[in-house]
Amino acid sequence: MTAPPTAGSDRIRPRRSCLAVPGSNPRFLEKAQGLPADEVFLDLEDACAPLAKEGARHAIVDALNNGDWRGRTRVVRVNDWTTEWTYRDVITVVEGAGRNLDCLMLPKVQDATQVRALDLLLTQIERSVGLEVGRIGIEAQIENARGLVNVDEIAAASPRMETIVFGPADFMASLNMKTLVVGEQPPGYGADAYHYVLMRILMAARTHNLQAIDGPFLKIRDVEGFRAVAGRSAALGFDGKWVLHPDQIEAANEVFSPSQEDYDHAELVLDAYRWHTSEEGGRRGAAMLGDEMIDEASRKMALVIAGKGRAAGMTRSRGFEPPRG
Repeated sequence: MTAPPTAGSDRIRPRRSCLAVPGSNPRFLEKAQGLPADEVFLDLEDACAPLAKEGARHAIVDALNNGDWRGRTRVVRVNDWTTEWTYRDVITVVEGAGRNLDCLMLPKVQDATQVRALDLLLTQIERSVGLEVGRIGIEAQIENARGLVNVDEIAAASPRMETIVFGPADFMASLNMKTLVVGEQPPGYGADAYHYVLMRILMAARTHNLQAIDGPFLKIRDVEGFRAVAGRSAALGFDGKWVLHPDQIEAANEVFSPSQEDYDHAELVLDAYRWHTSEEGGRRGAAMLGDEMIDEASRKMALVIAGKGRAAGMTRSRGFEPPRG
């Protein structure tokens, strides 16, 4: 069943920084609990060798049930449907720790049927073990050309959908890009090779009120390089980015939050528009805030910036004072 356009509107969570943690590494599972990432996803896919996957499932269940994940979105990335591991990943994790899980991330999504299959399996497990049906969300990862072509249908595939995530490494391989550096531009190309991909994902996400998350930057010691790449997707409107190392978390949280000046101004625009459109303010549809004209379009733009600031825990440094006379 196709989700309504507003399906993801009540599932918006802070995801400026999405920390990848190998499910097979107990030390990393413990360390991640003390890091200031908005989201932590415990990985059963690429970060786990085939022989380590079964043990990693149980380690993740234990970490979710007994760890301190307060203030973070708790996600597990399962294996993709073309493997023999997916159904057992989902059953073990959700039956064992479903009450302490916010989302499952499904990698290498190529069409809507794969999301619907995960939705159905989740529903069966929730009913079987007495969990609230539909509470656990889905993050769909786009990692090849077919997935991108079908991204609109994928975004609408389930009311559980929360985010669309770009997976650059597999995507680059699927297009035969001539580069081995994940997250940077391929050599010999004079423009942004990922602009279309990112915008395509963003448009599908926003059409269905989902969040859009950029993929990783693998040069984990190059924080300034990370900032530059993250800045491009943040400028487009992406909500966050994967981080692979603690040094990247602070940079992601900063890049995907508005500046204090922009946040303050957005809140002022909202206050001013609210006052000017009120009875006391003259019920005007357009008004002045200093030397800036504001109207309904201004309000909508300000809502975006203010929302990002509030989600980041920002507080305004000055308030609105109605004009006198």
